[in-house]
Amino acid sequence: MPTLFISDLHLDASRPEITALFLEFLQGQARNAEALYILGDLFEAWLGDDDPDPHHAGVMQAIRALVDSGIPVHFMHGNRDFLIGADFASRTGAHLLPDPTLVQLYGTPALLMHGDTLCTDDVEYQQFRKYARDPERQRAFLASPLEQRRAFVTQARAASGLSTAQKPDEIMDVNQQTVEALMRQYGVDCLIHGHTHRPAIHRFLSDGRQKTRYVLGDWYHQGSMLRAENHTLQLVSLPLA
Repeated sequence: MPTLFISDLHLDASRPEITALFLEFLQGQARNAEALYILGDLFEAWLGDDDPDPHHAGVMQAIRALVDSGIPVHFMHGNRDFLIGADFASRTGAHLLPDPTLVQLYGTPALLMHGDTLCTDDVEYQQFRKYARDPERQRAFLASPLEQRRAFVTQARAASGLSTAQKPDEIMDVNQQTVEALMRQYGVDCLIHGHTHRPAIHRFLSDGRQKTRYVLGDWYHQGSMLRAENHTLQLVSLPLA
């Protein structure tokens, strides 16, 4: 049975065709998996576990159905849904993972990440990330009224889009030295991450060893997953109907 990895779905009620594709995936290919790993940005935005958004509730219900069928689901926070908490885990049955997480794939250690911390050339984003992940600021945000949170996130997304449009593409990709240093720190030859929306398999030499970095694709015009089975890892596209 394969182990499946996905990220960067950015699910939102404004893109019902992508949500439908994900629900179809949960009811189909994922039912034959050994485990499903969601490596961040499952949702376009997450205002808090107390948000009664019916779209998000439907997605959580579908994940719960997969878990109840006997398929473990592991979730890692992304830069869009880092406020997902214990209530989400309880409702879905998903296991929340720290970033990074070391796993064994058929006896081979692999490092799992969302991927945003690898983009160290984007100094502005890294500063914002540190600000946004501060526990005190998160508690204050989650304690504010839901409508206030929604307005803040809408404004922040607009500012982020404008900032991103003005940055060179290479700044928003991973830094190779950061990649190699982290893989050296964890003693791995295999790294799996998302975030950059640039699906690819990168093979390179580092410290005299062959290393491989698997980049998961986003779910904008199609679905994307990494399928690991029998020591083979393959990027697979999931077309829209």
